[in-house]
Amino acid sequence: MTDERELIEFVRAQRWFASRTKDVVHARVVDRAVLREDDPRLELLLVEIRFDTGTHETYQLLADETLDALADPRHVRELVSMIRQSIKLPASEGVVEFGAVSGFASELRDARPVGVEQSNTSIVFDEELILKVFRRLEAGINPELELLRFLTAHEFENIAQLAGWYSYTGRQMDATLGILQQFVIGRDGWEHALDTMGEGAGEFIASARRLGEVTARMHSILGSDHSDPGFAPEETSAESLGLLTATVDEEIQSVFLELPDDVPELEPIRGRGEEVRERLRVLTSVGGAGRVIRHHGDFHLGQTLWADGDWVILDFEGEPARSLPERRRKRSPLRDVAGMLRSFAYAASASMQLRGVEPQAGWELRVRERFLDGYRDTVQDSLVPTGTAMDRLLQVFELEKAVYELRYELNHRPGWVSIPVAGIVRLLDEEIPG
Repeated sequence: MTDERELIEFVRAQRWFASRTKDVVHARVVDRAVLREDDPRLELLLVEIRFDTGTHETYQLLADETLDALADPRHVRELVSMIRQSIKLPASEGVVEFGAVSGFASELRDARPVGVEQSNTSIVFDEELILKVFRRLEAGINPELELLRFLTAHEFENIAQLAGWYSYTGRQMDATLGILQQFVIGRDGWEHALDTMGEGAGEFIASARRLGEVTARMHSILGSDHSDPGFAPEETSAESLGLLTATVDEEIQSVFLELPDDVPELEPIRGRGEEVRERLRVLTSVGGAGRVIRHHGDFHLGQTLWADGDWVILDFEGEPARSLPERRRKRSPLRDVAGMLRSFAYAASASMQLRGVEPQAGWELRVRERFLDGYRDTVQDSLVPTGTAMDRLLQVFELEKAVYELRYELNHRPGWVSIPVAGIVRLLDEEIPG
């Protein structure tokens, strides 16, 4: 029997615990599966953490004589072995199922944890495979498994290919527990941009077109299967555009009402909330809006690798602050495009702060142009509007992203507030396309 106080103290001490500001009043193991009987006994635990508000969260633990068996290479190799065997294990209230994708069959020896992570635990094996264990569990299939499985099956090469997964089905919930995929060695896209911001700027600018092509190819594949209800592209309705406008409008109003008085970096946008909302209303009087599809959902340079002269796209979980149903919702692929454009703006602005390097004149504009050229020339025509309609819709999503960034920076990194402020000012000052 696992001690309740021990459970609470262990979970609260972990970086992946999501609710540090809440008061935990109860913890219990809601289900368990025995992975190995012999000494040391190895168990997979689903732990419910309940708060004083009446809400709760469910976490995954791997336990031997401690609650932290994932720190032991022997135990994580046990998980990978079960994935490769595609076995099913009974739990007290359900089943833990392991599944494999062919092509990754070599014997594993070395295991090392990936540095510091905020929400998951990842282990690299022989620099060949990486196992990502989802700590906080939500009911339903994790979008990372869903999208990786789809993209791998449709032979999209610019990802870390899926090798396997394990999941839980039971009375408490159905949930994805972890995924095993190819480990790709490369340079983080954010670091690649910053490393080449000065004299080497031409290298990154040249690669931006390829990033646009890869992004477009990803979207085209995600919108290619009309037989799969989970992935079939859908026409954009007037109601969905109205909902988009209303949601972004509400966020703008909320953020601008709460602007603090003691942040001088906010002066360029102070009192301009209504102007931002009016810009949104004008932009969303767009003609065609293309289709909605499954998309990356949290697309920026930090979700890419530059490896062997090409781009690899990573981390398909979506924005961690959104619920799992929200992250699985079909949306315009231009939301991903806008996220990457905003990431270029962040890299240009952060270069001096982080590296003391002034970007070359026009760096952001040239990178944007090359990226968009590659995207427009490659994406499936039916998925996005063309011409000025695409430009207007992109501005809507850039505005949405910049306002989201403004709230985030005010709450977490006040020293970076000037970056989303500059983005909002630029969007206000630009001519409306068409």
